[in-house]
Amino acid sequence: MALISTSKLITIDRYFAEEEYLHPHATGEFTSLMHDLILAIRIIAIEVRRAGINDIMGITDFVNINGDKVRKLDEYANEVIYRSMVRCGKICAIVSEEFGDVIKIPSDYKKGKYILAYDPIDGSTNIDVGISIGTIFSLYKRLDPYSIEEPGLDDILQPGYKLEAAGYVHYGSSTMLVYTTGNGVNVFTYDPTIGEFILTFEKLKIPKQGNLYSCNESNYFNWDEKVRQYIDYLKRKTESGKEPYTLRYVATAVADIHRALHYGGIYMYPATVTQPNGKIRLLYEANPLAMIIEQAGGRATTGTQRILDVQPYSIHQPVPFFVGSEDDVLEAEMFIRGEHPAQK
Repeated sequence: MALISTSKLITIDRYFAEEEYLHPHATGEFTSLMHDLILAIRIIAIEVRRAGINDIMGITDFVNINGDKVRKLDEYANEVIYRSMVRCGKICAIVSEEFGDVIKIPSDYKKGKYILAYDPIDGSTNIDVGISIGTIFSLYKRLDPYSIEEPGLDDILQPGYKLEAAGYVHYGSSTMLVYTTGNGVNVFTYDPTIGEFILTFEKLKIPKQGNLYSCNESNYFNWDEKVRQYIDYLKRKTESGKEPYTLRYVATAVADIHRALHYGGIYMYPATVTQPNGKIRLLYEANPLAMIIEQAGGRATTGTQRILDVQPYSIHQPVPFFVGSEDDVLEAEMFIRGEHPAQK
């Protein structure tokens, strides 16, 4: 794979400026908002690199709304993004995995028309051992962008197909920002020597089919029988010549999906006996990741429904999650419907 797969070498700031130029009626509000968010990401990236010597490893005394123990880096990243965005003047409400309720902008701050939903640190259990982690974010417009009233639940609980933008940051061997506004997927890599994100992959496309699968297979006996049949099918060679798939699982959704974007395959977090509605949270995890995968030519579903068509009913609503190469996800859906030839 090439180090850089793009026709031009530009910073993310230049990229935003060029994108704004393509929209004659743009006000600059969205570009300004993204500048503030990228600043927060730069700050987090620096601290992630110093984790272990800056006292942000380990667990706090808190448990978030989803029942997960809050780690120090969760708390730090959440605070950095919140502080960067709450005063930016472009946001009217914030949803975070670490906040139990919707956070509205204080009355003495300027408000905008955008709603930010984010997971400050994805893969928190990997923090203390130096394994890849991530940040996931998405941006919506409120239903009436000209309203000066406080946003209501209808503004917050919008289906993913209404997203204005989505992205994730992968903190791994390098820090990479994967981003879309509905016009393809671009990848920016952080160069710490100049403090800039550089465009490294332009209009990234996921392979139509892969040979990798990612899931927490310790849940095997808690999955529905049809999901187990699909996993068994992936692991065996068939008479038609299909080779067994290879399991690759980091336990950070961003890292597993980032791999799938480049190499193809499928990432799965199905429903279980103990989590019948799944675990991946719709607003700030599933929707932005699904938008990115779809914009790269892939597919993202609950197993029975397109993720971006799911109507949210709560800000922390979980969903079953099947995402990746189009042919792989379609095959998983066939198993879930009981229609795959291997089941007969």
